[in-house]
Amino acid sequence: MPGFILVGFVFIFFVMFILSNAIKVLSEYERGVIFRLGRLITMKGPGLIFLIPIVDRMVRVSLRTVVLDVPPQDVITKDNVSIKVNAVVYFRVVQPDKAIVNVENYLYATSQLSQTTLRSILGQSELDDLLAQRDKINQELAIIIDQHTEPWGIKVSNVEVKQIDLPVEMQRAMAKQAEAERERRAKIVHAEGEFQASKQLAEAAKVIEKNPIALQLRYLQTLTEIASENNSTTIFPFPIDLLKPFMKALK
Repeated sequence: MPGFILVGFVFIFFVMFILSNAIKVLSEYERGVIFRLGRLITMKGPGLIFLIPIVDRMVRVSLRTVVLDVPPQDVITKDNVSIKVNAVVYFRVVQPDKAIVNVENYLYATSQLSQTTLRSILGQSELDDLLAQRDKINQELAIIIDQHTEPWGIKVSNVEVKQIDLPVEMQRAMAKQAEAERERRAKIVHAEGEFQASKQLAEAAKVIEKNPIALQLRYLQTLTEIASENNSTTIFPFPIDLLKPFMKALK
């Protein structure tokens, strides 16, 4: 009797083992690459999958977008500036059979390819281009990495350069350059203002030349403004031109 119970337990365990290896459930974002005796036969999923125990083997592959963080890379730009750059690569598996058969570990392979491509492309660019044309460099990186990962059944959708770390000396030099640029623009604006003011004064001089009485009226208006704003005594030169009409009347 004990032997019969033992055989029953062994049978139940064997059946459970067979069922666990014969029945698989795949989610909507998963696909199963089926190998039969080591040979690729098909892809299945999602849903309930039936396998031949011991004979069939299934490898799960996720079709969701993978966000791959590329660690900081030491890059020497075309103008010999040493910088550290890190990036993010967005990709997903579009052909699960190729991702399993054509490359040993597609995640590791894509990571290594992204690092080498990042160093290569940024090393061919100057620092000013990296800072000013980051969108263009992102597109170029995405195209190159996607071309190399296509045989692996991987589609690269986007590459973003996250951060560019500059040496301290370079940061100081760029700060001085930016300050000099701001001073140059301020001087240009000031010069333009002086030029416009001189043009207005020249036009005003022409008007006064045609109508000398306008200068006298402006003089009297200035005296009125000073008298209303300042209560202290103000010594102001009195132009002799204002007295000429009275002098002529006296003669």
